[in-house]
Amino acid sequence: MALVDFLASSMGRWLRIVVGIALILIGLLVLEGTGGVVVAIIGLVPLAAGVFDFCILAPLLGLAFWGREIRQRK
Repeated sequence: MALVDFLASSMGRWLRIVVGIALILIGLLVLEGTGGVVVAIIGLVPLAAGVFDFCILAPLLGLAFWGREIRQRK
């Protein structure tokens, strides 16, 4: 649950945004062909999760989907 708490924090949100952008850039600028496009599309997931403040892992652990709700449970 510590991982979910971190991902829901401000620092965790920024990390997801940065990782998402990095994956998109690597996919589009470094890798070639279909593999690069796939990596770029995968990068959209952490980018969207950080921007819209949701955590994909949280429901798997029985916690709320939205970061705001995870932070409020403390």
